[in-house]
Amino acid sequence: MPTIKFEHVDVAFDDTPVLSDINLNLTEHRIGIIGANGSGKSTMTRLINGLGEPTSGTVSVDGLDVSDHGKELRKKIGFIFSDAENQIVMPNVRDDVAFSLRRFKMPKQQRNALVDAALERFQLSDLADHSPHTLSGGQKQMLAMAAVLVIDPILILADEPTTLLDLINRNRIRREFAALEQQVIVVTHDLEFLSDFDRVICIDNHAVAYDGAPAETISFYTELMEQRAVR
Repeated sequence: MPTIKFEHVDVAFDDTPVLSDINLNLTEHRIGIIGANGSGKSTMTRLINGLGEPTSGTVSVDGLDVSDHGKELRKKIGFIFSDAENQIVMPNVRDDVAFSLRRFKMPKQQRNALVDAALERFQLSDLADHSPHTLSGGQKQMLAMAAVLVIDPILILADEPTTLLDLINRNRIRREFAALEQQVIVVTHDLEFLSDFDRVICIDNHAVAYDGAPAETISFYTELMEQRAVR
């Protein structure tokens, strides 16, 4: 698994703190990040793949500073958004998956084989020529996963991957994530989704408030939110 390090990371926008002195060493297979809206958890994932930069401190993946090697690392890191519509870029399902491979030089036959395998894995082969916008919410999220996994990333980041899904599709996404061999970091309010993860981190007031096993961290977070609700 990759090693992701946050070393004294601060992030501020217009002098407003977003993250404060984050120090983490992330090596586990599946890691969850939870916290209230605006706590800074989504900013953490964006730092990992170079979509944002720390105001101070460093973020590194396998020893590479993301601020200096962002372009290189993004070829190895997959990102899944909460709304799969934000990842649709091509007019049909097959081309949308193939688009992820545009940065890699490979023979057309090899590229087609990778796309076919990704479509089959996520039960999208029969929809290959359809417009992605006609798919159901669950199918769109499967398409997003296919487009990410076709590049065989070393790490997958997901920001609220089950937010817009019904129970059946939430459970399906959960099963798909459980089967992934890659390191996975998931930001979510879906606490049940994280119940069998290796580690869960709670971000509160822009800092790490708790870091431990899922049950312990989720219990801490739940109690924290309950206390605030009655104030």
